[in-house]
Amino acid sequence: MKRIAFVAIVLSLAVLAVPSVLAQKVIDRDSVAYGRTYSEWSAAWEQWSYSIPASQHPLFDNGDCSVGQSGPVWFLGGKFCYNGGTCSYKGVVRSCRVPVGKALYVAIFNGEDSALEESVAENPGNESAQQIGFMRSYEDAGMSPSTVSFSVDGVPIMHLKNSFRVQSTAFVFTIPTDNLLAAIYPPGFNNFPAGSYYPAVDDGWYVMLSPLSLGHHMLHLHGRNGSFVLDVTYHLDVTK
Repeated sequence: MKRIAFVAIVLSLAVLAVPSVLAQKVIDRDSVAYGRTYSEWSAAWEQWSYSIPASQHPLFDNGDCSVGQSGPVWFLGGKFCYNGGTCSYKGVVRSCRVPVGKALYVAIFNGEDSALEESVAENPGNESAQQIGFMRSYEDAGMSPSTVSFSVDGVPIMHLKNSFRVQSTAFVFTIPTDNLLAAIYPPGFNNFPAGSYYPAVDDGWYVMLSPLSLGHHMLHLHGRNGSFVLDVTYHLDVTK
């Protein structure tokens, strides 16, 4: 399967379909939150993910959720797998300590494409494949999960699929030598030198959640896209 597509743990919803106390926590998809639109936060989510060495990356389960986090919003995501190795997306359980006052921006199901990937691994020599329009069309075609579901503290959130799909702004990203692209792509297609690159785009389902209350919270996600099934539980401890 081409590039990074993953299901993640997130708090999502249709506001009228959840208890009011939870509905108040979900920031509307069309609003500006913490100085950015959802599209801009999706680009920032990808910049965060790209920037972390694979050997320390939370989405490879090589680091905890605090790695690379800064500012008023923290990012959560699903799971990456190393090419050539085994990977289970089922029954993934993570524990995560989040400082009180931090909002969460979480990818539920998303994918990205970049001119770097197109030039190195996907369509070398085809400059048209490195254009933003081509990459957006590719990602749009891949966004077809049959099931995207989520519960927060045991409360299921309805109508997520119709309400929170987000297309990022085009963005620049920076990767280290030990980068996630080199880890994900198979040998022979993984020559991605450290540096900064443009453009890249993201498409998928995201939710911004305003800060959770002190204490324990459990997030559970189940997603299906063809034969791909993911089941993940986050145990969040919100602490001072």
